[in-house]
Amino acid sequence: MQQPFYRLRVRLLALSLPALLLPLGCRRNGFPDVPKGYMEFAYVTNGNSNTVSVLDLVNLRPDRTLRVGDNPTGIAANPRRNEIYAVNSRSGSISVIDGTSNTVAATIPVHRQPYFISVDPAGGRAYVANSGSNSVSVLDLDRRREIAAVGTGEQPGVARVSPDMRSVVVSNRGSGSVSIYDAAPYSSAPQPSQQKEQPALKFRSTFSGCPGATDVAILPDSSKAFVACSGGRSVMVVSLAAAPDSWPARQDPAATSDHLLTMLDVGATPVHLAVKPDGGEIFVSNFGSDSVSEIDTWNNQVLGTYMIGMKPVHGVITHDNSTLWVANFGSDLVSIYSIDDGQLITTIHTGSSPDTLAFSADEHLLLAADSHSGDVAVIRTQSKQGAGLFTILPAGSSPNGIAVKATQH
Repeated sequence: MQQPFYRLRVRLLALSLPALLLPLGCRRNGFPDVPKGYMEFAYVTNGNSNTVSVLDLVNLRPDRTLRVGDNPTGIAANPRRNEIYAVNSRSGSISVIDGTSNTVAATIPVHRQPYFISVDPAGGRAYVANSGSNSVSVLDLDRRREIAAVGTGEQPGVARVSPDMRSVVVSNRGSGSVSIYDAAPYSSAPQPSQQKEQPALKFRSTFSGCPGATDVAILPDSSKAFVACSGGRSVMVVSLAAAPDSWPARQDPAATSDHLLTMLDVGATPVHLAVKPDGGEIFVSNFGSDSVSEIDTWNNQVLGTYMIGMKPVHGVITHDNSTLWVANFGSDLVSIYSIDDGQLITTIHTGSSPDTLAFSADEHLLLAADSHSGDVAVIRTQSKQGAGLFTILPAGSSPNGIAVKATQH
C-alpha cells in the first residue's frame, strides 16, 4: 500500500549523524526559575527505533528511552491528566505513557496503520484515524480502550476534534475528501441505565475535491475547519455546524449544517497548518514551493505567500500571536518569521532534516526533531543575544513527533 505523503517525509532512510552536543545535563542558566517540584518532559517518537525518548526540559538532558510498538509516529499529551499517547503505526496500537513514572502503563489496540491521535480538551476521549483500515477509532481514556470504530474515506490521516468537542474532522488522503462527524458529549459520570447511549461518532457530512487531504486545523471557536490539500495547491475551508441552541443557529438556521465555504490557492504541496492562538490567521507550510501562505480566517482569503526556506514541513506560533517558527526539512534550518512585521527575521541551524516542532511550556525553548540525524535541537528563543541553538540532545532513529508535558508536584 502506498504510504501517505505526510508520513513519508519523516520516514526517509538516511545514515544517522552524531549529535552535535551530547551533554549529561546542563542547568538552565539565564532561564526563568522554576518552582520546587516543577517537572517538564518532552516525549519524542522515534519511528525506526520503536522507542520514545524522554527528555528532561528542566535539567536539559536525556531522561530515559521507552520501548513502545512498531514505528511510532504521532504523539499527544492529555490536557487533564499526566498521560501521553504514542501512536504505533505498524503495530496498530496506542502506547499509554504514565508521565509521573515515565513508564508505559498500557497498550490500546486500534486498527491498521494509524498515524496521529487527537485528544479532546476534557481529556476523556481520543480519536485515531486508521489509514490502512479506512476507519476512525474512538478511545475511552478513562478505561483505556477503544469504544467505537466508524468507517470514513480512503486512507484517513488526521481525525481532529474541535475545541467545543462537538465535531471530529477527518482528512481522507486516498479519496481526496473530508469527513465530519458528531461526537457524543463526554462525561466522567456514569449514565443512568435507562438512558440510551449516544453513538461515540455519528456521520454528519462529507466534502470531496481536496486531493491528498492531510492536515486539519480547527479555529478556537470551533466555527471552521481548514484542510491542507497536499496533492495540489489549495486549502479547503468548511463551516462547521453550530449547536441548535447557539447564537449563530438562531440568526441563521442554515448554520446548523456543515457547508463548504471556499477553496483557497496557496503554494505547492501544503502539508501543515499553524493556527494563531487568537484564531485570526493560519500559516500554511508549502513543502513543494519553499514558502508559507498566510490565510485570513475571518474573510477566508490568502493574504500572501512568502519564501521561508527549503521544504518547510511544520510551523508553530507563539502564544502572543507575534512570531511563526518553521522547520525547513530540506535545509537543516528553522526560520523565524515576524507576523507583526511581515518579514523573515533570521534562521537557526539544527540537526539534519528538522521535522516536527514544539515549544516548552514557557516558550523559552523550541524543540526540533531532526529526522535524519536522530536528535532534537534545543533552541533558546529569548536571550540577550537573541534566539539561537542552545544544545542538541540525542533521540532515536527517525524522530518524528514531540509532545511536551509539564506538571507541578
